[in-house]
Amino acid sequence: MAKLAENKTSARTLIDDIDHESTIDQLYEGLVIADKEGRFLICSRIARSVLSIGTEEESVHSWSQADGWHKADGLTPYPYEELPSTVAAAGQSIPETEVFVRNGRCPDGIWIAVQANPLMNKAGEIHGSVVAFRDITQKRQVDAQVRILTSAVEQTADCIIITDDKAFIEYVNPAFETTTGFTREEALGHTPMILKSGAHDDAFYAKLWTTIISGKAFRATIVNRKKNGEIFFAEQTITPMRDSTGRITHFVTVIKDVTDLRKMQEQQFQMSLARAVQQQFYRAPAPKVKGFDLAGAAFPADATGGDYFDFVALPGDCIGIATGDVSGHGLSSALLMAELRAYLRAFAQKSSDIGEILTLTNGALISDLEQGTYATLFFCCLHPDTRTIQYASAGHTPGFILDPNGAVRRTLDSIDLPLGFLPGYKFGFSDQLTLEPGEILALLTDGITDAERPDQEQFGVERALAFIREHREESANEIAAKLFQAVRDFEDGMPQLDDITVVICKANV
Repeated sequence: MAKLAENKTSARTLIDDIDHESTIDQLYEGLVIADKEGRFLICSRIARSVLSIGTEEESVHSWSQADGWHKADGLTPYPYEELPSTVAAAGQSIPETEVFVRNGRCPDGIWIAVQANPLMNKAGEIHGSVVAFRDITQKRQVDAQVRILTSAVEQTADCIIITDDKAFIEYVNPAFETTTGFTREEALGHTPMILKSGAHDDAFYAKLWTTIISGKAFRATIVNRKKNGEIFFAEQTITPMRDSTGRITHFVTVIKDVTDLRKMQEQQFQMSLARAVQQQFYRAPAPKVKGFDLAGAAFPADATGGDYFDFVALPGDCIGIATGDVSGHGLSSALLMAELRAYLRAFAQKSSDIGEILTLTNGALISDLEQGTYATLFFCCLHPDTRTIQYASAGHTPGFILDPNGAVRRTLDSIDLPLGFLPGYKFGFSDQLTLEPGEILALLTDGITDAERPDQEQFGVERALAFIREHREESANEIAAKLFQAVRDFEDGMPQLDDITVVICKANV
């Protein structure tokens, strides 16, 4: 007991020797102690650095004015009666509350977290208030950044996966659930191998793992599998995360679903191949026929088109001239056009009867056509020796024979139904028509006549024939190419909505 009394006496002596003001100034928080009337009794160094007043003589009444105390919105000043010190002096404790302070010492303003309690004596009587606060400006900035980053991760359209250093999933964002079909609960605790498709071998995954554990990011296009078994392509980046000591603690995986992009690229590749094949058809030079100048040109609206023109060798030293238009345009129409061309050329080797050629072509095509798909075709047989033609027209836009002055001498109207409507239908053909020297046979598709400018006026047949008449002294090739340009100029910036094809046959003088 004597020893304990001696220790208490030593402790009391030590406490009495301590400079209490100096001790309070060592605190890392602001501290203000005020009496019941609001006079400052103690104001720590941190408090003085924040408060413009900060002297024991000043009253807490002036805090909200001189010290610029504002509520959590950062704008509304605190009334005296709501100040933490005032409320505490009235006997009520204030839990941690955020306050914005802007004054002469803090012109840019700072955020502080304030707590206040009544100051009581041993008897429990209130003698004032104790207010403690700490600067949380940096913490708020960090918290704001974290909120922004969290919101970005939660709302991004790309999948985010965070795993521990053993690759066990600790977090996935909502996009992961949407893209893969796995819920967050189903993914947590598993590894990203739940997405494994089987498209990559063990060596691929060994390289992936070796790269990331060495501290490097791994990037690749990976074939993954969704929960429902569906395959999807992903541009995937896996990045190691390190702590302050440099140790890898987590891996962050970003997955961008590029399945649609891959499909589009594949379609574009297929389209480019189809276009290359189709352009070979269009680039084939027109045959050299004594007494005639032949040319054709086709300009698809898309990468590929459904318009068709051709020059076909027929028995008896005759030349078949074809112009066709498959319903629609694009890849499917281009494929059907290629099929039409193949059938027409094959049957033309067996017969010079153009009606029979169309009949056989229709029979071959009709089983391959989808519902509502059809093709129009103008096919004529040119007899160079007699300078005559016969034609068959399966629902095609009219052709025209222009006299040497460019006037229409004969309109070559459609004779039959388009190809693809009636199986077993027998197609006919016209009587022989003579092409006199200086006359022009012009075959068009409706991509020319139906072309529109912004006010919806159409290029029309008359404008097309007037153009040919004005340029009749030029070569067949020049007329065909320039007619296309005239149509595009007429459209005045409007997109080309249909394939444009023209065939010109000039009877030389």
